[in-house]
Amino acid sequence: MRLEHLSLQNFRNYARLEVTLPDGPILLHGANAQGKTSLLEAIYYLATARSPYTATDRQLINWGAEQDVLPFAKVSAQVALASGLYNRVEITLTYAPESANGARLNKEIRVNGVPRRVMDLIGQVNVVMFLPQDLALIEGPPPERRRYLNVTLCQTDAAYCQALAQFEKVLGQRNALLKRIADGESRPDELDFWDEQITASAGVIVAGRQRLLRELEIKARRVHADLSGGAEDLELRYQPGFLATPNNSGQLSFDVPGLDLNRQISSAEIARQYSQRLAQTRAEEIARGMTLSGPQRDELRLLVNGRDLGLFGSRGQARTAVMALKLAELYWMRDTLGEWPILLLDEVVAELDGDRRAYLLSHISGVSQALLTTTEPDIFTEDFLRQAARWEIHQGQIVAISGPAR
Repeated sequence: MRLEHLSLQNFRNYARLEVTLPDGPILLHGANAQGKTSLLEAIYYLATARSPYTATDRQLINWGAEQDVLPFAKVSAQVALASGLYNRVEITLTYAPESANGARLNKEIRVNGVPRRVMDLIGQVNVVMFLPQDLALIEGPPPERRRYLNVTLCQTDAAYCQALAQFEKVLGQRNALLKRIADGESRPDELDFWDEQITASAGVIVAGRQRLLRELEIKARRVHADLSGGAEDLELRYQPGFLATPNNSGQLSFDVPGLDLNRQISSAEIARQYSQRLAQTRAEEIARGMTLSGPQRDELRLLVNGRDLGLFGSRGQARTAVMALKLAELYWMRDTLGEWPILLLDEVVAELDGDRRAYLLSHISGVSQALLTTTEPDIFTEDFLRQAARWEIHQGQIVAISGPAR
């Protein structure tokens, strides 16, 4: 998979950009705040309909466009698939006229000119993004790790994405109902409907996350062994917010050292056991006014030689583990989709030492398309620079382009 053409209008600091992208690595260099990161952000946005840097779409609209009658931003791309097919994907953000509640931001998604839902973006543009901030996967709070699992799975699994949207919607409604019951405004039996909805979607989510982590761990362990010279063993430990067991005996559960690679529990069985759990804890949940177990409390821990990196790892070990996880994600997505995703690296290479930098660049060479940003092109090896297209970005414009020596 690769982008053949990218078009931006009023997106971040790009008032207008039309650019054709070559395959292979593309090195974007220039000073800070010139538009390098915004270019990567636009591609990520096409794949996921969300920004990796901000929680609100309003910040994506170019500040100069705010004075227009109807401020808008548009990102679109021509996508070439390994099958030989082409798709046109576009997302438009538009301010609706002001009402009593103020201006409203509308998001419109089109695939080949046809209006689509966010869920319909799955498989249209697939990306793996690697950021210095990815250390939050080890050092940050649990929501950062759940977000990582969700973004990865929602690019490849429509059923998972649909279940996640359903779960988040029902969770809010269920928690609101629990509070009304506690206040005497609703009856406990009203939970029955919402419990049926939430357990079905939770089963799909937990089964999907377990499968992903089992498959990622195999690949991440190999990469990590290469990076550490075989001295360290990386382990991904999944800690679900609800402990399903293969035989429902309580003797075995997810809460064991390491990730058991040989037992995948079905989504239906997880949902059945989760339903029993909600029935057992209903009184406590009513008293506390919230759902106490489920995927919203899932956790992922990364361990090296049995020690939790978030508690005992060094900064260098954390960087190595994240790099192994991201490369594993890259290869996992290729195997899952049958083609390479687009690789996006934002100022990552400068954060690595010489050996890890060389290892990363050697793996990039086989990807269909990769975009890397840097303020220091001199840190890249001569061999890589000969293979890469080099684009200099200045004030939202590509002012110098040189192609790879091929």
